[in-house]
Amino acid sequence: MHDERRRIEDRVERVLGQRIQPAVHSHSLPCEVSFWQAPGEPVPFAEAAAQTYEPFAMGTPWGPPWGTTWFRVRGEVPAAWAGRRVEAVFDLGFTAAGPGFQAEALVHTADGVPLKAVNPRNRYVPVARPAAGGERIDFLLEAASNPDILGRGFLPTPLGDPATAGRAPLYTFGSAELRVLDEEVWHLSLDLEVLRELMLELGEHDPRRHTILHTLERALDALDLDDVSGSAAQARELLRPALTRPAHASAHTVSAVGHAHIDSAWLWPVRETVRKAARTFANATALAEEYEEFVFACSQAQQYAWIRDQHPRVWERVKKAVADGQFAPVGGMWVESDGNLPGGEAVARQFVHGKRFFLDCFGIETTGVWLPDSFGYNGAYPQLAKLAGNDWFLTQKMSWNQTNQLPHHTFWWEGIDGTRIFTHFPPVDTYNAELTGREMAHAVRNHRDKGGSSRSLAPFGHGDGGGGPTREMMERARRLADLEGSAKAVVEHPDAFFAAARAEYPDAPVWSGELYLELHRATYTSQARTKQGNRRSEHLLREAELWATAAALRAPGYAYPYDELDRLWKTVLLHQFHDILPGSSIAWVHQEAEAEYARVARELEELIARALAAAGPGVPRVFNTSPRDRAEVVRTPEGPVFTEAPASGSAPLGAARRTPEPVAVTGLVLDNGLVRVEFAEDGSLASVRDLTAGREVLAGPGNLLRLHSDLPNRWDAWDIDKHYRSRWSDLLDADAVTVVASGPLIGAVRIERSFGRGSAIAQTVTVRAGSRRIDVETEIDWHESEKILKAGFPIDLRADRSTAEIQFGHVHRPAHTNTSWEAARFEVYGHRWVHIGEPGYGVAVVNDATYGHDVSRTTRADGGTTTTVRLSLVRAPRVPDPAADQGRHRFCYALLPGATVEDAITEGYALNLPLRVVSAGAVDPVVSCDDPAVTVEAVKLADDRSGDVVVRLYECHGGRAAARLRAGFPLAGVTVTDLLERPLPEAAGSAGAVTGDEVALTLRPFQILTLRLSRA
Repeated sequence: MHDERRRIEDRVERVLGQRIQPAVHSHSLPCEVSFWQAPGEPVPFAEAAAQTYEPFAMGTPWGPPWGTTWFRVRGEVPAAWAGRRVEAVFDLGFTAAGPGFQAEALVHTADGVPLKAVNPRNRYVPVARPAAGGERIDFLLEAASNPDILGRGFLPTPLGDPATAGRAPLYTFGSAELRVLDEEVWHLSLDLEVLRELMLELGEHDPRRHTILHTLERALDALDLDDVSGSAAQARELLRPALTRPAHASAHTVSAVGHAHIDSAWLWPVRETVRKAARTFANATALAEEYEEFVFACSQAQQYAWIRDQHPRVWERVKKAVADGQFAPVGGMWVESDGNLPGGEAVARQFVHGKRFFLDCFGIETTGVWLPDSFGYNGAYPQLAKLAGNDWFLTQKMSWNQTNQLPHHTFWWEGIDGTRIFTHFPPVDTYNAELTGREMAHAVRNHRDKGGSSRSLAPFGHGDGGGGPTREMMERARRLADLEGSAKAVVEHPDAFFAAARAEYPDAPVWSGELYLELHRATYTSQARTKQGNRRSEHLLREAELWATAAALRAPGYAYPYDELDRLWKTVLLHQFHDILPGSSIAWVHQEAEAEYARVARELEELIARALAAAGPGVPRVFNTSPRDRAEVVRTPEGPVFTEAPASGSAPLGAARRTPEPVAVTGLVLDNGLVRVEFAEDGSLASVRDLTAGREVLAGPGNLLRLHSDLPNRWDAWDIDKHYRSRWSDLLDADAVTVVASGPLIGAVRIERSFGRGSAIAQTVTVRAGSRRIDVETEIDWHESEKILKAGFPIDLRADRSTAEIQFGHVHRPAHTNTSWEAARFEVYGHRWVHIGEPGYGVAVVNDATYGHDVSRTTRADGGTTTTVRLSLVRAPRVPDPAADQGRHRFCYALLPGATVEDAITEGYALNLPLRVVSAGAVDPVVSCDDPAVTVEAVKLADDRSGDVVVRLYECHGGRAAARLRAGFPLAGVTVTDLLERPLPEAAGSAGAVTGDEVALTLRPFQILTLRLSRA
């Protein structure tokens, strides 16, 4: 047989695109359109419906950036269309950009009932099926003219900030028509698409490919191009044999799960996400009514809450779809948060608030973690997920790795404590699948667990900006359910997939430790003020809960602020979304985030003040929120004072059992008997000597500020590429180096520098009496472009690894680059500290706002080894926010010589939870623990308002711990609970019987324990 593949394939492509698809709608009739332009931010339907609408002609430009235009569309179905399927079809001026990244609209009836949304890949609204003739439509379209921020690629644009976006219309309205959907032609187009896509993925020597090829040729021969509608049925009949041949018995199964990834903010502000959720949920519930097998997996309790509160009619449809099993709440988190940067307690609260929302609203206990798009996943997730009642974990983002690919798609993920959770990483390599032939074939070819696993999951539906599944995707799924040559598609709930996958592959391989994404490493640093706001909010929430609990226990009449804390937690959790906290959103998002963090701080400071005031009047006292006893210098209006306070308690200001050696200041040398710090004339640290250990700490200039060129290949705000290391300049010219505190309790030197494009940095290096910690308080006025500023500490020790704090523990990372896996970790994240050490000696670098860092190792000419820790302080990407990080920053980091990991933990809490000085009555610790290996992370009253005290603690050294927890109140009993404060029988053995006001605890390495303490 002659090889005519190319001719037939080209014929199919042209006839499908130029004859069949244009004939899907057989008749059309223009509608009457009028409009009203909302003058500012979006308004409710009732307000828009009451406005006066002006005539609007097709071909007219509309829609300023971020504007809302309401269109009234009226029309009548002709009598001649009786018996046909009629729909309204809209072209708002759609561009080549995908759904969610341009114009989109929610369509309402005249009395305010949302029908569905329209976007470039989902333009229709049902009118009648079948029509009787004479039906009238009166629709109101809430059309959003959102700009396409990345439309020109990775180039700066002013469109991400309303102040600079301008008012010129972005779109030109194309059409608003009533049309007849020719269902036979529509199905023919889908038949051809599915077979053509399958054919092109089969091998050129596969008989099935050639069978399909000639079947397509025969079908097109039967199609009258002058009467596509009249000949479509005959063509379909010829295709039927190819579409009904069953799949091979061993065919891979793809669990197709409807989905719409909706970024809670990204290239649009939070307020637009509320509308995206409404549009998408309306689409999904409409599709559920048309396809009984449809299942839509939807995460992020925050988005459900928005719909409940702002779109009650859509909410009623969601509730019905949930009850019918077609709308599947998943994930169990408040938002799909970043996987690296939120603190441990914040990740726990993501689960608490998310799972409780689904339980309260739907009576559904979600059983899996749905996090397809975060930029890496911390090693505490398996334990936290299990403690929240989950038994599976899903991610997709790891397919973006630049260098190394994970060796598994289905595996057991083992956390830093040893907890394992069944995990899947879809080999389709997208969370926005459309169930195309290419995607189905890729899922099979790419699946790395063949032989052990015969199934994978594919989330399908337009996403990122929302939109969700379409009827065309559902039709593809029906055709792919059992089709020779293809994987079998089954639309089902992700719980069903995970149950089947686990049953089939119980001995799946194990991946241990963090899931490090070899991409988007700059998200540890970009938009530093947003990150600082999150860090400060997390610690203020800790303080507010602790002191409110103390007041509720001891102050008659004090009301624990349940509602206020709930609301503030949810605000912080929202802003931990994986495009807000990482710093990868437009300017508008980060401006709002900074304002929200300021508001949260004000409200939490008020709650803290109210709680401390409940202790009654008293002398000036220091209040210590950290989980370690403290003895240190604090600044007061009257001057510095050396004082001490117990963990989670208070003491009179100045109370101390010892008097520290004073700080001696001689020229540019600070000496407190524990460390001696010498400054070079350029303001860098020339020497840091550990006087206790008798050794020099530095192997070169310390606190060396290095400015690097920072232009990644793409994804400006997200990425830092290794070539940034090739160009730099060290900031060695100081405008001034001045002693600003000369003892006896504080010695400090201030260094001022100006550099670059008008930037300036002022740093105050402080040594305090009685402390080895050397603080570097930093103020930056930053005006650079496409640069990153790092602060380096070259340490004279040979470290095999670095240790960084993560959520509820720490991780070790090799200091070498033996393999591509280690080499890819050229930028990593940590929370409050990073530690390096050799046997017998260690050094920590502590911070109050910084996450990104790098650790490298070199051999000096003298044969010694230098291990350098560098903090990433601030960046200057220009996309998607051209002014990212511009302006003023204030933060602090510190060098801690002679530090163990326990010292790093202690000082990490101390730097982030400064002692408070308040005139008030005494407050004894609510709880205390006798073993420093056990760290109390949260103290609060139980969410059920029973008055029980909930304490969350963890083993922090990575070893086993036996400790006694003492309650500062009469104790009746203790229950080990899950994160949602429900009894956890399998962990009951971790807490012994109550003896007086104490309970014995036994913890394994990095174990998290939540205790519910009932009061006598």
